Amino acid sequence: METIKIGILGAGRIAAVLADTMVQMPKVQLVGVASRSLYKAQEFASRFSIKKAYGSYEELAKDPEIQLIYIATPHSEHCRNAKLCLENGKHVLCEKSFAANASQAEEMIALAKEKNLLITEAMWVRYMPMAETIRKVIASGIIGEPMTLTANLCYLVSDKPRLIEPELAGGALLDVGVYTLNFASLIFGDDITDIKSSVVKTETGVDAQNSITLTYQGGKMAILNSSLRVISDRQGIIYGTKGYMVIENINNFESIKVYDTERNVVETYERPKQISGYEYQIEASADAIEKGLTECPQMPHKITLNIMNVMDELRRQWGIRYPFEG
Repeated sequence: METIKIGILGAGRIAAVLADTMVQMPKVQLVGVASRSLYKAQEFASRFSIKKAYGSYEELAKDPEIQLIYIATPHSEHCRNAKLCLENGKHVLCEKSFAANASQAEEMIALAKEKNLLITEAMWVRYMPMAETIRKVIASGIIGEPMTLTANLCYLVSDKPRLIEPELAGGALLDVGVYTLNFASLIFGDDITDIKSSVVKTETGVDAQNSITLTYQGGKMAILNSSLRVISDRQGIIYGTKGYMVIENINNFESIKVYDTERNVVETYERPKQISGYEYQIEASADAIEKGLTECPQMPHKITLNIMNVMDELRRQWGIRYPFEG
């Protein structure tokens, strides 16, 4: 992989973790950061020794030195921000959820293909080595045929305005529920035959917590929970005909424990050493750009769109539409 020059659009908490990760990566040069506040961009640039700070997203998008832009803005802004970057010839790594809805996601992907540029969703767990380990353990047959899975991801974050404002496409689903859906997709694929769900809404009208049951061809089922109001163990558990496996932290795979039919631990896998876990999506993006691809094989556009469509259907069931959706 040749050295890639990257800019960050947005200067919030996730952007800071990304920046801290990138400055530790030998083949990555973090060139610029943009915020709608020049002061905030300058403070961020100073913290991570970034040479350029911009007070507008347009300036970053037009910087001829930058090849790839990481979008770290609220969900409601992803489509607009991605199109700005693509129109200015920049490859895009876009924070999850990729867009506010499937229609926006299709627009973004179509424009990237038209411009022959990479766009990929920063669903970081998809790029991690542990994702492949999970697949291999299942393929080995040690737990037999996986038929049921459960996954939960809940944080105490209901006080954050970004997560409860409809104008910013807030709610548990797009922020943390998307991880549970990706976990189910990673294990069972996307051939869903039925979607059932329940929701509890915030006073602002977005989902505070939800429960989702997906049924697949062959009678497989995924039961998923996410919330902004409670803390959870973040586990993903896959139940098979000969045993089961417990994955610690579906938001950054930490370990896998495999149990037999007597509930004895028979195998354990630990996460390899990492900077933060974010480095894998950056490496994958750089590799795809080098190969002239418009998508990353670890997170194909088809999967991004499948999950966006599932989230659209869930919000339809809950009667949640964002103001900008009309």
